[in-house]
Amino acid sequence: MDPRLGLFASFTMAVTIAFTGGRPAMISAATGAVALVVAPLVREHGVDYLLAAVVLGGLFQVLLAVAGVARLMRFLPRSVMVGFVNALAILIFLAQLPYLVDVPWAVYPLLGAGLLIMVGLPKLTKAVPAPLVAIIVLTVFTVAAGVAVPTVGDQGELPNSLPVPVIPSVPFTWETFTIIAPYALAMALVGLMESLMTAKLVDDITDTHSDKTRESWGQGVANIVTGFFGGMGGCAMIGQTMINVKSGARTRASTFLAGVFLLILVVATVAVTVATDNLAIGVIVGVLVAMVLFARRVAHLVSVDSVLDPEGGTKIYRVTGQLFFASSNDLVFRFDYADDPPNVIIDLSDAHIWDASTRFPPS
Repeated sequence: MDPRLGLFASFTMAVTIAFTGGRPAMISAATGAVALVVAPLVREHGVDYLLAAVVLGGLFQVLLAVAGVARLMRFLPRSVMVGFVNALAILIFLAQLPYLVDVPWAVYPLLGAGLLIMVGLPKLTKAVPAPLVAIIVLTVFTVAAGVAVPTVGDQGELPNSLPVPVIPSVPFTWETFTIIAPYALAMALVGLMESLMTAKLVDDITDTHSDKTRESWGQGVANIVTGFFGGMGGCAMIGQTMINVKSGARTRASTFLAGVFLLILVVATVAVTVATDNLAIGVIVGVLVAMVLFARRVAHLVSVDSVLDPEGGTKIYRVTGQLFFASSNDLVFRFDYADDPPNVIIDLSDAHIWDASTRFPPS
């Protein structure tokens, strides 16, 4: 299956669920859980049967939501939930092993470097997602050094256009239904289970309540839209949702923008690749765009709280967040220069200073 089906699904799922979902700030996209379920269908019958199964799976999710399946999640033991997530992790890990067999020797040191970054960087700082750093560092190194390793493009066609509506090219017969129905039902159940578990996790972290029934039929609508736009389907993503929520996101806008930013990256990569006829340059431009978008988002995650001591002689500013050249422009407007008392204390113990542009001179 071409990588573009996953990229299209990640865009349409995120944008659609931003309007139809019941849990703000939760990210839905193409997932490993869905891929594991539908892989045999693609192998035996092709991509068009997959798209039909995605649409049918979305219909099943809507029907399950109407039947009240979301309310049954309260009866699911925690041990079952933990077992499900761990089993999913093991299956996804096993699915990656074939890509480490009969490959150039350079793959193995790059794999080791990637694991080292992902495990070691969080011990130094959690300001930047370690997987993003690993992707950027290894991509720049392999392109700059001309290291010949397998790429995503080797797995199939990358997008050369925007997603457009399509009708799955399958016979509309009972036989087709019997072929796709088992996979569609499995996809619907697995997708709902992972989505509702993720929604509950976000509820606990944010101390807010979400509409699980709306989330259930919202996932169904998102999968129906995705199937008709040539995507592989998906569900909520625990990892991306945690990054989103822990970065401070609480609204549907963050979910919507996650899909839009992905589309921007795809369009930028496609445009440069077509213009230069060089996929490597397209990938580099895509990574640079991602870095700019990430820096812009992090720049607005700085907060400044102030408190005046009882005697009124000292004011304390407590700064939290990531301080670098992009956030310094907003930071200067967070202080009350005219009305502050003679003594001012700026507490940076919960801030991370990345460069000299936001360093405070000693008083």
